Amino acid sequence: MLTWKELINFSVKGNPTPDKRVEKTEAEWRAQLTPEQFRITRQKGTERPHSGALCSIHEVGKYNCVCCDTPLFDSTIKFESGTGWPSFTQPIKENAIKYERDTAFGMVRVEVMCNTCDAHLGHVFPDGPEPSGLRYCINSESMILDKEAVNDN
Repeated sequence: MLTWKELINFSVKGNPTPDKRVEKTEAEWRAQLTPEQFRITRQKGTERPHSGALCSIHEVGKYNCVCCDTPLFDSTIKFESGTGWPSFTQPIKENAIKYERDTAFGMVRVEVMCNTCDAHLGHVFPDGPEPSGLRYCINSESMILDKEAVNDN
């Protein structure tokens, strides 16, 4: 189970090696994604709170990256944070997520991205439920719910 200290270390000293890499040109991403998905995942945007389709869904499955289909989070670790964005306590695998220090807007946060394709997903905070204490606050537009996936993490 990942801890806040480990995530800070990843953001400062380097991230785990992903299982694979997916790289495309800006034109290729634009052709594949909706304008809103592109704005959020490729331009580090965010959706308005409580506006995302996946915010209040609690169906069984895996939440995959909308850009490269890499499994990111499992429905069993999703929780209702009240923040207006889908929230999770842990990624599916330690190397599924990439962490970077984010000092935009006068705040210091930890940005989370898909470690396979560098898609912006959202941020992680140390105010989640036990046992990890982590809250991955993720944009709905950056993920797709694969209801057919077997929950075998």
